[in-house]
Amino acid sequence: MANSAQARKRARQANKQRALNMSQRSALRTAIKKVRKAIGAGDKTAAQAVFNDSQSVIDSIADKNIVHKNTAARYKSRLSAAIKAL
Repeated sequence: MANSAQARKRARQANKQRALNMSQRSALRTAIKKVRKAIGAGDKTAAQAVFNDSQSVIDSIADKNIVHKNTAARYKSRLSAAIKAL
């Protein structure tokens, strides 16, 4: 356990930041699942519309370093390829 006031404060800040990061990572996963569900339904126009919305979510989370920029690019590339394959 943290002994100094400074260490206790850093522990509180770390817990708060961890909770924020987890919620944003969850939002990323939800956005990806929405696109995959639309792709699974087979409607290309609906899948493209959902993909356009979730693209901004993916980019913003990558900008905040919740996931690496290359990981975000890979997600977007694979989803886009799946939509084109419909």
